[in-house]
Amino acid sequence: MTTGFMPGGTTPPSPPGRAGGADPFAASVDDAAEGQVYTVTGQDWDSIVSEQAERGDERIVVNMGPQHPSTHGVLRLILEMEGESVHEARCGIGYLHTGIEKNMEFRTWTQGTTFCTRMDYLSPLYNETTYCLGVERLLGIEEEIPEKASVIRVMMMELNRISSHLVCIATGGMEIGALTVMTIGFREREKVLDAFELITGLRMNHAYIRPGGVAQDLPDNALDHVRDLVAWMKRHLPEYAAFCNENPIFKGRLGGVGYLDLAGCLALGITGPPLRSTGYDWDLRKKQPYCGYETYDFDVQTWDTPDAYGRFRIRLNEMWESLKIIEQCVERLEGMRGAPIMVADKKIAWPAQLSIGSDGMGNSNEHIKHIMGQSMEALIHHFKLVTEGFRVPPGQAYVPVESPRGELGAHVVSDGGTQPFRAHFRDPSFVNLQAMPALCEGSMVSDVVVAVASLDPVMGGVDR
Repeated sequence: MTTGFMPGGTTPPSPPGRAGGADPFAASVDDAAEGQVYTVTGQDWDSIVSEQAERGDERIVVNMGPQHPSTHGVLRLILEMEGESVHEARCGIGYLHTGIEKNMEFRTWTQGTTFCTRMDYLSPLYNETTYCLGVERLLGIEEEIPEKASVIRVMMMELNRISSHLVCIATGGMEIGALTVMTIGFREREKVLDAFELITGLRMNHAYIRPGGVAQDLPDNALDHVRDLVAWMKRHLPEYAAFCNENPIFKGRLGGVGYLDLAGCLALGITGPPLRSTGYDWDLRKKQPYCGYETYDFDVQTWDTPDAYGRFRIRLNEMWESLKIIEQCVERLEGMRGAPIMVADKKIAWPAQLSIGSDGMGNSNEHIKHIMGQSMEALIHHFKLVTEGFRVPPGQAYVPVESPRGELGAHVVSDGGTQPFRAHFRDPSFVNLQAMPALCEGSMVSDVVVAVASLDPVMGGVDR
């Protein structure tokens, strides 16, 4: 007998004499006529367990989650098992829903970066970049973005790729008992977050990349700090290879687990490391370059085994490629000291000349004096730009970027106003998560953790 699960919805009343009851949506489920269909809503667990007990077979329904470290958030996995074998697997999402996309419709275009940076909180700079690239395309200023701003964006994104991959590898190691991998993974990530804090003022949720450029120039010691960070990474990244690459226990735990070939990835829209582990070199930095990526020397990493082990090796190799790109960025930025980091159009650029106060939060006294001392018209313009925002011509744009988890894109729509008419994000965690049943069904329950962790889903992006 086959049993299906339908996350969400309501449980219909059971007809007299029947344990399960008729599901109003059963007609759309292929195997509904074959067996029981459960409608899982989160409050009906007792009834599901009791109905399952009355069936009299050996299958059991188990909740995995909704709290589990491999998901970087709150994900509920509903598993139907016979012994330790998983026969059916479904995802229950929505526990972390924040309404970010809807909130962005009530904020100015620049304020939108403060919201979208909080979606995939392990790679916030990618959220900001894809959104700002879409806004800049609507404004028609793509060719006016200062080169220094684009180089800073690339450097920050590649630092962010390293920190995100470190979390994936660290938590993935913790879940299978490799605790040393977890401790060293977070050790290296702290170094990257220190660099973020130096440059943007925050360890996460930066709102640093703005329409037209970046919020502020690099501190005087930023490039030296990044150089030291690259040197540190080059010394310590080999430890991950030494611990894991040819470790027979590690390979036995990941090899052949979560298998999904190229045809499956293409059918499900899977991108990022799961796609490249099939040997297909799809990377938007090469295929559809943005921010000048076509001018950087790096290689797209692929693997020949589309399983959890292949995805691990790709992430490990990608960190080395990111270090190559970061070094090229630092070399270019050395010759750009004093160059602009925001478009010259004063009706768009803010806060281009912002000087932060001693508290790190508000405008400095020098900046206020500068604004107040120009003219009444300048003060009114500054006030309107900050409070009302700039207008964006009507239209829509989609500019995807290659995030650590795959294709991340913002579809931004303008009706000519100072706020987005619509901002919708194609988050790779959301799309890749639909591969979970394909990865897990037919495997052991212990492999579910490894398979889900190899997708590296961040629930902030799934439930945005």
